[in-house]
Amino acid sequence: MAGTESEPTGARDASLPARAKIAVTAGKVAAAVSRKAGRGSGSVIGGKVALRLDPDLLATLADHLDVVLVSATNGKTTTTRLIAEALRAAGPVVSNALGANMPAGITSALAGGSEARFGVIEVDEKYLAGVARDTRPKAIALLNLSRDQLDRAAETRMMAEKWREGLQDTEAVVIANADDPLVTWAASSCKKVVWVAAGQAWKEDAWSCPACGGVMQRPGDDWFCQECGFRRPNPHWALQGTHVIDPQRGAWPIQLQLPGRANLANATSSAAVAAVFGVSPQVALERMQSVTAVAGRYDVVQYQGRDIRLLLAKNPAGWLETFSLIDGPPAPVILSVNALDADGTDTSWLWDVDYERLAGHPVFVMGQRKLDLAVRLEVAGLQFHVVDTLEQAVRMAPPGRIEAIANYTAFQQLRKVVAG
Repeated sequence: MAGTESEPTGARDASLPARAKIAVTAGKVAAAVSRKAGRGSGSVIGGKVALRLDPDLLATLADHLDVVLVSATNGKTTTTRLIAEALRAAGPVVSNALGANMPAGITSALAGGSEARFGVIEVDEKYLAGVARDTRPKAIALLNLSRDQLDRAAETRMMAEKWREGLQDTEAVVIANADDPLVTWAASSCKKVVWVAAGQAWKEDAWSCPACGGVMQRPGDDWFCQECGFRRPNPHWALQGTHVIDPQRGAWPIQLQLPGRANLANATSSAAVAAVFGVSPQVALERMQSVTAVAGRYDVVQYQGRDIRLLLAKNPAGWLETFSLIDGPPAPVILSVNALDADGTDTSWLWDVDYERLAGHPVFVMGQRKLDLAVRLEVAGLQFHVVDTLEQAVRMAPPGRIEAIANYTAFQQLRKVVAG
């Protein structure tokens, strides 16, 4: 089954129970057929077939691993990659590196990691509690919660409540973002919590207290509820400028090739996770320097003689972070939005994005929902062009590196176009 990032498989496959062995083999065959038919990596269909034959397969495959689960609305894939790189200092790693983060995709990933010591697994927010029960993780990283895919995901407080109830009995060390009230409330039911001050740029989902519904007070970086006393915990780890501050107050420089403050925050949480497994901040952060792109995110590619940087933004919080790292005006910007099943079919979130930040940029709009996006940009008072293809946008764009920002399936389509 494809879509994994792991060390070579080996003898352990032979020691699997007969049912699990049959399920893994059937899943690999299904994945291979899917790839041959040109329907993607095959990791999801392979996992679905395998789980249909052995519903306990995920637990079986995770049994020999020290598992880390990573969940959030934004930053899951990048943080998973950073943690995987850090833990390779201590042993072989298997990871769902391409972001197939529901049980089927996770099962596919672990099926390719028979020789691994660590499993570093990105998990969709809805499935976190169930995957935690199956994999018995040693650590769980909770990064953030914000509005996303309103047609399929729960309202943010409901999601936090699912995490809170589903994780309260876990034996894992929970590494949680103390700057996100929803994450803090979810993690505060857990037995062992390491708090990280990773920041929270998008605050629009965190103005009411998740504990009592009161109005949250947010002076500076602090937050608290006057009505019930729920407040920001004192962090053990913190991002301070471009340094990670560890629990002993040691300061470790972050020198990533990935851009933006959000990735400094991801690296801080990743260092805290690595420490649970005995990897020092110095070693962990040094290994993270090797990451230049994550499943195509942040790649600078050549197309039609132009440099294009590919950026993924799936929801208002993600767009806010992306706007903070693009080149300033007059750098041309391409925006592409789809509303397929993998994106969420509800595009009402477009009205929550501060597109006014693009003032001064030449903007080109494309994708399945380009007219929805055009209406939003018209209301924002921006000058823009609606185009049908990437080639048309590039041909019209003024000189300079082009920033291409797209949501999930639109991003994958852009990658295919530039690769072709």
